[in-house]
Amino acid sequence: MIGFFWNVMLALAWVALSGTFSAMNLLAGFIFGYFVLLVMQIKVPSLNGYARRIPQVIRFVLFFIKELIKANFRVAYDVATPVWYMKPGVIGVPLEAKTDVEIMFLTSVISLTPGTLSLDVSDDKRMLFIHAMFLQDEDELRRDLKELERRILEIMR
Repeated sequence: MIGFFWNVMLALAWVALSGTFSAMNLLAGFIFGYFVLLVMQIKVPSLNGYARRIPQVIRFVLFFIKELIKANFRVAYDVATPVWYMKPGVIGVPLEAKTDVEIMFLTSVISLTPGTLSLDVSDDKRMLFIHAMFLQDEDELRRDLKELERRILEIMR
């Protein structure tokens, strides 16, 4: 988090020094700041690991967009066709996420995906209960959700 803060500060400094406030200029400042922090992380221990986090975030965003598009098409197809293929149900998924922030981010991403909704987390924070619109194969859904959780934890830890 410290690395991201400094990256944003360097991007804002870039915009202020260049005198042009635009999205592209801010993005350029963010990219230049990223490379500055990449070089500095050798000497500054609090920046250690920041350089690998940005590519992980980009990979996660691309993965999530792909999953979002697939889920949208599946729900749209089911709504548009006269035959309903949905088989709604509630399942429990064991959690690897431990902190409240990790669990909150995971449940938010799951609820953003059409066809799934996070319902509740057990009191001991070991189980997440999810309502799924298409519950034909519980094991496949659990595998997909565990893959999503793995990618989120890869970014957050």
